[in-house]
Amino acid sequence: MTGELAAERHARVALSFLAQPGDPVLGAALRTRTAADLLASVSGVDSDGQAVLSDQVPDPALARALPRWRDRLGELPSVARLAAWQQCGLRVIIPGDAEWPSQLDDLGNARPVVLWARGTADLRFACLNSVSIVGSRAATGYGSHVAIEMAATLADSGVAVISGGAYGIDAGAHRGALAASGVTVAVLAGGLEFGYPRGHGELFAAIAAHGVLVSECPPDRGPTRPGFLVRNRIIAALSRGTVVVEAALRSGALNSARHARELCRPVMAVPGPVTSEQSAGCHELIRTMAPCASPAAATSPSTSRCRAPVRQKGRAMGLRQHETCSIRHRWRCWRRYHCGAAVARPASRSGQESTWTLRSGASGRSRSAGSWSAANWAGERPG
Repeated sequence: MTGELAAERHARVALSFLAQPGDPVLGAALRTRTAADLLASVSGVDSDGQAVLSDQVPDPALARALPRWRDRLGELPSVARLAAWQQCGLRVIIPGDAEWPSQLDDLGNARPVVLWARGTADLRFACLNSVSIVGSRAATGYGSHVAIEMAATLADSGVAVISGGAYGIDAGAHRGALAASGVTVAVLAGGLEFGYPRGHGELFAAIAAHGVLVSECPPDRGPTRPGFLVRNRIIAALSRGTVVVEAALRSGALNSARHARELCRPVMAVPGPVTSEQSAGCHELIRTMAPCASPAAATSPSTSRCRAPVRQKGRAMGLRQHETCSIRHRWRCWRRYHCGAAVARPASRSGQESTWTLRSGASGRSRSAGSWSAANWAGERPG
Protein backbone atom coordinates (compact mmCIF):
# COMPACT_ATOMS: atom_id res chain seq x y z
CA MET A 1 0.00 0.00 0.00
CA THR A 2 1.41 3.36 -1.03
CA GLY A 3 1.72 6.28 1.34
CA GLU A 4 -1.17 8.20 -0.24
CA LEU A 5 -3.53 5.23 -0.03
CA ALA A 6 -2.56 4.58 3.58
CA ALA A 7 -3.11 8.25 4.45
CA GLU A 8 -6.50 8.24 2.73
CA ARG A 9 -7.56 5.10 4.59
CA HIS A 10 -6.41 6.51 7.92
CA ALA A 11 -8.23 9.79 7.24
CA ARG A 12 -11.51 8.08 6.38
CA VAL A 13 -11.34 5.99 9.54
CA ALA A 14 -10.74 9.15 11.58
CA LEU A 15 -13.60 11.01 9.88
CA SER A 16 -15.98 8.14 10.71
CA PHE A 17 -15.35 8.93 14.40
CA LEU A 18 -15.82 12.68 13.96
CA ALA A 19 -18.98 12.84 11.83
CA GLN A 20 -22.31 11.15 12.26
CA PRO A 21 -23.19 8.28 9.89
CA GLY A 22 -24.69 9.50 6.65
CA ASP A 23 -23.65 13.12 7.17
CA PRO A 24 -24.44 14.79 3.81
CA VAL A 25 -22.05 17.67 4.52
CA LEU A 26 -19.13 15.28 4.85
CA GLY A 27 -20.23 13.34 1.77
CA ALA A 28 -20.41 16.53 -0.30
CA ALA A 29 -16.99 17.65 0.92
CA LEU A 30 -15.40 14.33 -0.01
CA ARG A 31 -16.55 14.81 -3.60
CA THR A 32 -14.25 17.80 -4.05
CA ARG A 33 -11.50 17.12 -1.49
CA THR A 34 -9.56 14.11 -0.36
CA ALA A 35 -10.18 12.67 3.07
CA ALA A 36 -6.60 13.49 4.10
CA ASP A 37 -7.02 17.18 3.20
CA LEU A 38 -10.35 17.35 4.99
CA LEU A 39 -8.92 15.75 8.13
CA ALA A 40 -6.02 18.23 8.04
CA SER A 41 -8.53 21.09 7.96
CA VAL A 42 -10.26 19.63 11.01
CA SER A 43 -7.22 18.76 13.12
CA GLY A 44 -4.85 21.51 11.96
CA VAL A 45 -2.03 19.07 11.13
CA ASP A 46 -1.34 17.06 8.01
CA SER A 47 -0.49 13.35 7.72
CA ASP A 48 3.19 14.09 8.44
CA GLY A 49 2.36 15.92 11.67
CA GLN A 50 3.12 19.36 10.26
CA ALA A 51 0.86 22.26 11.18
CA VAL A 52 -1.33 23.59 8.40
CA LEU A 53 -2.97 26.97 8.08
CA SER A 54 -6.74 26.96 8.13
CA ASP A 55 -7.95 28.22 4.77
CA GLN A 56 -11.17 30.03 4.00
CA VAL A 57 -13.95 27.47 3.60
CA PRO A 58 -16.28 28.54 0.75
CA ASP A 59 -19.09 26.16 1.74
CA PRO A 60 -21.17 27.59 4.63
CA ALA A 61 -22.42 24.15 5.65
CA LEU A 62 -18.87 22.81 5.84
CA ALA A 63 -17.75 25.89 7.77
CA ARG A 64 -20.40 25.18 10.39
CA ALA A 65 -19.50 21.48 10.54
CA LEU A 66 -15.74 21.88 11.07
CA PRO A 67 -15.99 23.20 14.67
CA ARG A 68 -18.42 20.41 15.50
CA TRP A 69 -15.97 17.81 14.22
CA ARG A 70 -13.05 19.44 16.04
CA ASP A 71 -14.87 18.96 19.34
CA ARG A 72 -14.77 15.20 18.78
CA LEU A 73 -11.03 14.90 18.09
CA GLY A 74 -10.59 13.39 21.53
CA GLU A 75 -12.68 10.38 20.46
CA LEU A 76 -10.13 9.27 17.85
CA PRO A 77 -8.74 5.80 18.67
CA SER A 78 -5.08 5.11 19.26
CA VAL A 79 -2.93 3.01 16.96
CA ALA A 80 -2.91 0.19 19.51
CA ARG A 81 -6.70 0.23 19.65
CA LEU A 82 -6.97 -0.03 15.88
CA ALA A 83 -4.49 -2.89 15.88
CA ALA A 84 -6.52 -4.72 18.52
CA TRP A 85 -9.67 -4.42 16.40
CA GLN A 86 -7.79 -5.77 13.42
CA GLN A 87 -6.62 -8.77 15.44
CA CYS A 88 -10.25 -9.42 16.40
CA GLY A 89 -11.10 -9.92 12.73
CA LEU A 90 -12.31 -6.45 11.78
CA ARG A 91 -11.32 -4.98 8.45
CA VAL A 92 -11.89 -1.58 6.86
CA ILE A 93 -13.42 -1.16 3.40
CA ILE A 94 -13.27 2.22 1.69
CA PRO A 95 -14.32 3.38 -1.80
CA GLY A 96 -11.81 2.14 -4.34
CA ASP A 97 -11.11 -1.16 -2.57
CA ALA A 98 -11.78 -4.39 -4.43
CA GLU A 99 -14.37 -5.37 -1.81
CA TRP A 100 -16.25 -2.05 -1.92
CA PRO A 101 -19.79 -2.54 -3.35
CA SER A 102 -20.08 -0.07 -6.21
CA GLN A 103 -23.89 0.18 -5.81
CA LEU A 104 -23.32 2.22 -2.65
CA ASP A 105 -22.20 5.05 -4.93
CA ASP A 106 -25.88 5.50 -5.86
CA LEU A 107 -26.39 7.09 -2.44
CA GLY A 108 -24.55 10.22 -3.57
CA ASN A 109 -23.58 12.46 -0.66
CA ALA A 110 -25.05 9.92 1.76
CA ARG A 111 -22.55 7.26 0.73
CA PRO A 112 -20.76 5.75 3.74
CA VAL A 113 -17.33 7.18 4.44
CA VAL A 114 -16.02 3.77 5.46
CA LEU A 115 -17.40 0.32 6.19
CA TRP A 116 -16.25 -1.90 9.03
CA ALA A 117 -16.66 -5.58 8.19
CA ARG A 118 -16.19 -8.94 9.85
CA GLY A 119 -16.73 -12.29 8.19
CA THR A 120 -15.49 -14.79 5.66
CA ALA A 121 -17.58 -13.69 2.68
CA ASP A 122 -16.53 -11.03 0.19
CA LEU A 123 -18.99 -8.15 0.60
CA ARG A 124 -18.97 -6.95 -3.00
CA PHE A 125 -19.32 -10.44 -4.47
CA ALA A 126 -22.13 -11.36 -2.06
CA CYS A 127 -24.15 -8.25 -2.94
CA LEU A 128 -23.98 -8.79 -6.70
CA ASN A 129 -26.97 -11.17 -6.49
CA SER A 130 -28.82 -10.30 -3.30
CA VAL A 131 -32.21 -9.50 -1.81
CA SER A 132 -32.87 -7.57 1.37
CA ILE A 133 -35.60 -8.94 3.64
CA VAL A 134 -36.82 -6.50 6.26
CA GLY A 135 -39.72 -6.19 8.64
CA SER A 136 -40.96 -5.52 12.13
CA ARG A 137 -39.00 -6.43 15.25
CA ALA A 138 -42.26 -7.40 16.98
CA ALA A 139 -42.93 -10.10 14.41
CA THR A 140 -45.80 -12.54 14.64
CA GLY A 141 -45.45 -16.27 14.13
CA TYR A 142 -46.76 -15.82 10.59
CA GLY A 143 -44.16 -13.18 9.76
CA SER A 144 -41.26 -15.16 11.23
CA HIS A 145 -42.32 -18.27 9.30
CA VAL A 146 -42.54 -16.33 6.03
CA ALA A 147 -39.16 -14.66 6.56
CA ILE A 148 -37.39 -17.95 7.35
CA GLU A 149 -38.95 -19.84 4.44
CA MET A 150 -38.38 -17.04 1.94
CA ALA A 151 -34.75 -16.54 2.98
CA ALA A 152 -34.06 -20.26 2.83
CA THR A 153 -35.58 -20.50 -0.65
CA LEU A 154 -33.54 -17.56 -1.93
CA ALA A 155 -30.33 -18.82 -0.32
CA ASP A 156 -30.89 -22.26 -1.80
CA SER A 157 -31.06 -20.56 -5.21
CA GLY A 158 -27.72 -18.83 -4.69
CA VAL A 159 -29.13 -15.42 -3.72
CA ALA A 160 -27.54 -13.67 -0.74
CA VAL A 161 -29.90 -12.38 1.95
CA ILE A 162 -29.32 -8.93 3.44
CA SER A 163 -31.00 -7.69 6.60
CA GLY A 164 -30.40 -5.57 9.69
CA GLY A 165 -29.58 -8.17 12.36
CA ALA A 166 -32.41 -7.04 14.65
CA TYR A 167 -35.04 -9.13 16.40
CA GLY A 168 -38.10 -10.38 14.55
CA ILE A 169 -38.10 -10.48 10.75
CA ASP A 170 -34.39 -9.64 10.45
CA ALA A 171 -33.37 -12.55 12.65
CA GLY A 172 -35.70 -14.89 10.76
CA ALA A 173 -34.17 -13.85 7.44
CA HIS A 174 -30.62 -14.47 8.66
CA ARG A 175 -31.51 -17.81 10.23
CA GLY A 176 -33.32 -18.97 7.11
CA ALA A 177 -30.30 -18.20 4.92
CA LEU A 178 -27.94 -19.92 7.37
CA ALA A 179 -30.19 -22.98 7.53
CA ALA A 180 -29.88 -23.32 3.74
CA SER A 181 -26.06 -22.91 3.94
CA GLY A 182 -26.35 -19.62 2.09
CA VAL A 183 -24.60 -16.28 2.39
CA THR A 184 -26.19 -13.58 4.52
CA VAL A 185 -25.13 -10.00 5.22
CA ALA A 186 -26.11 -8.18 8.43
CA VAL A 187 -25.91 -4.38 8.35
CA LEU A 188 -25.84 -3.27 11.99
CA ALA A 189 -26.91 0.11 13.32
CA GLY A 190 -24.13 0.08 15.93
CA GLY A 191 -20.47 -0.87 16.01
CA LEU A 192 -19.42 -4.45 15.38
CA GLU A 193 -17.65 -4.73 18.75
CA PHE A 194 -20.68 -3.29 20.54
CA GLY A 195 -22.83 -5.98 18.94
CA TYR A 196 -26.39 -4.72 19.30
CA PRO A 197 -28.71 -6.42 20.06
CA ARG A 198 -26.79 -8.21 22.78
CA GLY A 199 -29.00 -11.27 22.60
CA HIS A 200 -27.81 -12.05 19.06
CA GLY A 201 -24.23 -12.90 19.95
CA GLU A 202 -24.50 -16.47 18.67
CA LEU A 203 -26.34 -15.35 15.54
CA PHE A 204 -23.69 -12.74 14.74
CA ALA A 205 -20.96 -15.35 15.20
CA ALA A 206 -22.74 -17.66 12.75
CA ILE A 207 -23.16 -14.84 10.25
CA ALA A 208 -19.46 -13.97 10.48
CA ALA A 209 -18.59 -17.64 9.87
CA HIS A 210 -20.76 -17.96 6.74
CA GLY A 211 -21.35 -14.38 5.63
CA VAL A 212 -20.32 -10.90 6.69
CA LEU A 213 -21.24 -8.33 9.34
CA VAL A 214 -21.15 -4.70 8.19
CA SER A 215 -21.42 -1.32 9.91
CA GLU A 216 -20.47 2.24 9.11
CA CYS A 217 -20.23 3.12 12.81
CA PRO A 218 -16.99 2.87 14.80
CA PRO A 219 -16.62 -0.61 16.33
CA ASP A 220 -17.25 0.39 19.96
CA ARG A 221 -20.11 2.82 19.35
CA GLY A 222 -23.65 1.88 20.32
CA PRO A 223 -26.68 2.53 18.12
CA THR A 224 -28.81 5.65 18.37
CA ARG A 225 -32.50 6.02 17.64
CA PRO A 226 -31.91 7.94 14.36
CA GLY A 227 -29.10 5.54 13.51
CA PHE A 228 -31.50 2.72 12.70
CA LEU A 229 -33.22 4.80 10.03
CA VAL A 230 -29.90 6.06 8.66
CA ARG A 231 -28.64 2.46 8.47
CA ASN A 232 -31.62 1.44 6.32
CA ARG A 233 -30.28 3.30 3.30
CA ILE A 234 -27.30 0.90 3.21
CA ILE A 235 -29.56 -2.15 3.32
CA ALA A 236 -31.58 -0.79 0.40
CA ALA A 237 -28.51 0.19 -1.62
CA LEU A 238 -26.57 -3.05 -1.16
CA SER A 239 -29.33 -5.33 -2.47
CA ARG A 240 -30.93 -5.67 -5.88
CA GLY A 241 -34.42 -5.57 -4.38
CA THR A 242 -36.22 -5.23 -1.05
CA VAL A 243 -38.99 -7.41 0.39
CA VAL A 244 -41.02 -6.14 3.35
CA VAL A 245 -42.37 -9.24 5.07
CA GLU A 246 -44.28 -7.70 7.96
CA ALA A 247 -44.48 -4.06 9.04
CA ALA A 248 -46.84 -1.85 11.00
CA LEU A 249 -47.79 1.59 9.78
CA ARG A 250 -44.92 3.23 11.71
CA SER A 251 -42.36 0.48 11.18
CA GLY A 252 -38.82 1.38 10.17
CA ALA A 253 -39.02 -1.27 7.46
CA LEU A 254 -41.13 1.13 5.41
CA ASN A 255 -38.19 3.52 5.56
CA SER A 256 -36.06 0.84 3.87
CA ALA A 257 -38.73 0.49 1.18
CA ARG A 258 -38.71 4.23 0.54
CA HIS A 259 -34.93 4.24 0.20
CA ALA A 260 -35.16 1.34 -2.26
CA ARG A 261 -37.73 3.17 -4.40
CA GLU A 262 -35.60 6.32 -4.40
CA LEU A 263 -32.71 4.18 -5.67
CA CYS A 264 -34.95 2.65 -8.39
CA ARG A 265 -34.74 -0.80 -6.80
CA PRO A 266 -37.69 -3.21 -6.93
CA VAL A 267 -39.84 -3.19 -3.79
CA MET A 268 -42.15 -6.03 -2.77
CA ALA A 269 -44.37 -6.67 0.21
CA VAL A 270 -45.95 -9.77 1.69
CA PRO A 271 -49.67 -9.35 2.42
CA GLY A 272 -50.86 -10.55 5.80
CA PRO A 273 -54.17 -11.01 7.59
CA VAL A 274 -56.46 -8.01 7.21
CA THR A 275 -56.96 -8.02 10.98
CA SER A 276 -53.23 -7.87 11.80
CA GLU A 277 -51.77 -4.48 12.72
CA GLN A 278 -48.30 -5.85 12.02
CA SER A 279 -49.22 -6.19 8.31
CA ALA A 280 -50.95 -2.82 7.96
CA GLY A 281 -47.73 -1.23 6.71
CA CYS A 282 -47.33 -3.89 4.03
CA HIS A 283 -50.89 -3.35 2.85
CA GLU A 284 -50.32 0.39 2.75
CA LEU A 285 -47.07 -0.14 0.86
CA ILE A 286 -48.79 -2.28 -1.77
CA ARG A 287 -51.52 0.33 -2.19
CA THR A 288 -49.37 3.46 -2.30
CA MET A 289 -46.59 2.07 -4.48
CA ALA A 290 -48.97 1.95 -7.45
CA PRO A 291 -48.35 4.51 -10.26
CA CYS A 292 -51.46 6.49 -9.20
CA ALA A 293 -49.88 7.42 -5.87
CA SER A 294 -49.95 11.16 -6.60
CA PRO A 295 -53.31 12.88 -5.97
CA ALA A 296 -52.62 15.11 -8.97
CA ALA A 297 -52.79 12.11 -11.28
CA ALA A 298 -56.60 11.94 -11.00
CA THR A 299 -57.13 15.44 -12.36
CA SER A 300 -54.17 15.90 -14.68
CA PRO A 301 -54.07 15.48 -18.47
CA SER A 302 -52.58 12.51 -20.22
CA THR A 303 -49.08 13.98 -20.55
CA SER A 304 -47.81 12.31 -17.42
CA ARG A 305 -44.73 11.31 -15.54
CA CYS A 306 -45.17 7.64 -16.30
CA ARG A 307 -42.45 5.38 -14.93
CA ALA A 308 -43.39 2.35 -17.01
CA PRO A 309 -40.52 0.94 -19.09
CA VAL A 310 -40.66 1.90 -22.76
CA ARG A 311 -40.85 -1.30 -24.78
CA GLN A 312 -39.05 -1.44 -28.10
CA LYS A 313 -38.69 -4.72 -29.99
CA GLY A 314 -39.68 -6.68 -26.90
CA ARG A 315 -37.12 -5.14 -24.56
CA ALA A 316 -37.26 -2.50 -21.88
CA MET A 317 -35.29 0.41 -23.29
CA GLY A 318 -35.61 2.84 -20.39
CA LEU A 319 -38.13 4.97 -18.49
CA ARG A 320 -40.52 7.38 -20.14
CA GLN A 321 -41.07 10.35 -17.82
CA HIS A 322 -43.80 13.01 -18.04
CA GLU A 323 -45.21 15.52 -15.65
CA THR A 324 -48.73 14.14 -15.24
CA CYS A 325 -50.73 11.13 -16.25
CA SER A 326 -54.37 10.13 -16.56
CA ILE A 327 -55.65 7.27 -14.43
CA ARG A 328 -56.55 5.26 -17.51
CA HIS A 329 -53.05 5.60 -18.95
CA ARG A 330 -51.41 4.68 -15.67
CA TRP A 331 -53.68 1.69 -15.26
CA ARG A 332 -52.70 0.37 -18.70
CA CYS A 333 -49.01 0.84 -17.93
CA TRP A 334 -49.38 -0.84 -14.58
CA ARG A 335 -51.14 -3.83 -16.11
CA ARG A 336 -48.64 -4.13 -18.95
CA TYR A 337 -45.33 -3.38 -17.29
CA HIS A 338 -45.96 -4.36 -13.66
CA CYS A 339 -45.55 -0.92 -12.13
CA GLY A 340 -46.11 -0.52 -8.42
CA ALA A 341 -45.19 -2.61 -5.40
CA ALA A 342 -44.96 -6.27 -6.20
CA VAL A 343 -46.56 -8.85 -3.96
CA ALA A 344 -44.62 -11.89 -2.75
CA ARG A 345 -46.89 -14.90 -2.31
CA PRO A 346 -46.14 -18.55 -1.57
CA ALA A 347 -46.77 -20.86 -4.49
CA SER A 348 -48.19 -24.35 -4.21
CA ARG A 349 -46.07 -26.99 -2.52
CA SER A 350 -44.95 -30.26 -4.05
CA GLY A 351 -43.62 -32.74 -1.52
CA GLN A 352 -41.21 -31.06 0.89
CA GLU A 353 -40.17 -28.30 -1.51
CA SER A 354 -41.73 -24.86 -1.51
CA THR A 355 -41.19 -21.96 -3.87
CA TRP A 356 -42.05 -18.32 -3.65
CA THR A 357 -43.84 -16.63 -6.49
CA LEU A 358 -43.22 -12.95 -7.05
CA ARG A 359 -46.37 -11.28 -8.35
CA SER A 360 -46.68 -7.66 -9.40
CA GLY A 361 -49.99 -6.09 -8.54
CA ALA A 362 -53.02 -7.65 -10.19
CA SER A 363 -51.38 -8.57 -13.47
CA GLY A 364 -51.21 -12.24 -12.56
CA ARG A 365 -47.81 -12.81 -14.15
CA SER A 366 -45.47 -14.64 -11.85
CA ARG A 367 -41.94 -15.88 -11.69
CA SER A 368 -40.27 -18.20 -9.22
CA ALA A 369 -37.92 -16.44 -6.83
CA GLY A 370 -35.13 -18.83 -7.74
CA SER A 371 -35.23 -17.76 -11.39
CA TRP A 372 -34.72 -14.06 -10.70
CA SER A 373 -31.13 -13.13 -11.51
CA ALA A 374 -29.14 -10.13 -10.41
CA ALA A 375 -30.10 -8.39 -13.65
CA ASN A 376 -33.79 -8.82 -12.81
CA TRP A 377 -33.26 -7.29 -9.38
CA ALA A 378 -31.34 -4.45 -10.99
CA GLY A 379 -34.50 -3.40 -12.79
CA GLU A 380 -34.96 -5.64 -15.81
CA ARG A 381 -38.28 -7.44 -15.84
CA PRO A 382 -38.47 -11.04 -17.06
CA GLY A 383 -40.23 -11.40 -20.35
